[in-house]
Amino acid sequence: MCHLFAHQPQRDYESQTRSLRIGGHCTSIRLELSFWDTLEEIAAKENMSLGKFLTTLHNEVLDHHGEVKNFASLLRCSCLIYRAKSVAVLPEFQGTAPAIMDAAE
Repeated sequence: MCHLFAHQPQRDYESQTRSLRIGGHCTSIRLELSFWDTLEEIAAKENMSLGKFLTTLHNEVLDHHGEVKNFASLLRCSCLIYRAKSVAVLPEFQGTAPAIMDAAE
């Protein structure tokens, strides 16, 4: 099992801080490169630049919740949701039950 996790490219979990402007305010966000890659992919599918996508998402969260407590965590969770939905629609995964592993394995 650890081969799945331990053998991933180190680049994927290297952190990178990016500066951006949201709502007229400059800020910086530190995420692992795999999350930045996923956010860029989502932005491209939405036909937006990454900055525009992040600003739109931030504004939607503000409208819905009134505040954004931890934007970096929200971005990570958004990437996980996006990836989970992407995997769920792949034809080769339809109809196959996921293997349940014992924590002791």
